[in-house]
Amino acid sequence: MNSPTLAEVRAWDKHDPLAPFRAAFALPEGVIYLDGNSLGPLPHATQARLAGVIAQEWGTGLIRGWNDAGWMAAPARTGDKIARLLGAAPGEVIVADSTTVNLFKLVAAARALHPERSTLLTEAGNFPTDRHIVDGLAGLLPKLRVKTAASDQMASAMDGDTAAVVLCHVHYRSGARYDMAAMNAAAARCGTTIVWDLSHSAGAVPLSLAADGAEMAVGCGYKFLNGGPGAPACLYVTAALQDHVRSPIQGWIGHASPFGFSDKYEPAPGISRFLSGTPGILGLAALEAGVDLFLAAPPAAIWAKAARLFDLFRCLAATSCPALELLTPTDPSHRGSHIAFRCPQAASVMQALIARGVIGDFRPPDVLRFGLTPLYTRYEDVWNAVEAVEQVRKEGLLF
Repeated sequence: MNSPTLAEVRAWDKHDPLAPFRAAFALPEGVIYLDGNSLGPLPHATQARLAGVIAQEWGTGLIRGWNDAGWMAAPARTGDKIARLLGAAPGEVIVADSTTVNLFKLVAAARALHPERSTLLTEAGNFPTDRHIVDGLAGLLPKLRVKTAASDQMASAMDGDTAAVVLCHVHYRSGARYDMAAMNAAAARCGTTIVWDLSHSAGAVPLSLAADGAEMAVGCGYKFLNGGPGAPACLYVTAALQDHVRSPIQGWIGHASPFGFSDKYEPAPGISRFLSGTPGILGLAALEAGVDLFLAAPPAAIWAKAARLFDLFRCLAATSCPALELLTPTDPSHRGSHIAFRCPQAASVMQALIARGVIGDFRPPDVLRFGLTPLYTRYEDVWNAVEAVEQVRKEGLLF
């Protein structure tokens, strides 16, 4: 991309097919929000949805809401909607718990498929909770150990002793993205299963879990899907595998007959066996409203705009702030939907940007991250954000 003028950038916004979606979000005046990769902003529809759940479904309906308001069906209903974003089939995605808890469920279930194997494999420098989960599981199960490898060595690190692999599809710091189909093929050759963490992928990049041979995955509800702080997460298991795996957290909602109140646990058929406790209806309602908004947008326009936002940010930053070291791959098929730079004074720079109304985030020790979320980020927002970075540079904070 050649460096555009401000007039050209404004013309892009004028003709952007996604421009009307910006009005669907509660975005404060005077703020450029580039942190939707950590917490999506509040959709206006969510406010109305939660008000209805609280005042009518709960306030008036009381316990009748489980049937009359469809509360009991919410985890599967919302899961089917998210499945459309993941390239999965109906009945392959359920919404429950947190990303961390769901990751524990799936890693334990994947390992149980190969009890004779003794290694859990994950990427060195992976998101910390993913490493904590595999370390914790290894501490619970005898003769199970954790092995790490660099991203470019993950495929070759899989072998006949690999019980399960845990990978973040898009790296939380750099934004680098794995070739999912290639990694799943490598896992299949070793007879193992990858549990994919889609926290920076769901709603951020095109996904085709079924076509790419994915067997298990978890995803975050509060980033690109705009489900609200601490929103419930999603969990995917391919239909071919569902009745061959069990959740290690056997709760009553995952029972084949939850209201039979039997002492003996019998897992529910299909993906519902990965439910455990009573669904959190307020969180589910907020997430479903965010997902509905996302599904109303044309996918091709989302991905095309994400790529263009990235190219614009990269081009402008290279011209005005050459001291910033780009960490994110430039090939759109190899990255997520945020842009990351290495900067020696990253923490101070980000605080200075936030003081100017540009909200991104900092990841230690030296990484600046800016989320590029097409539903509400304008091209002019990127222009103004880079201009703010240049102002900070002139104050000497980048050196």
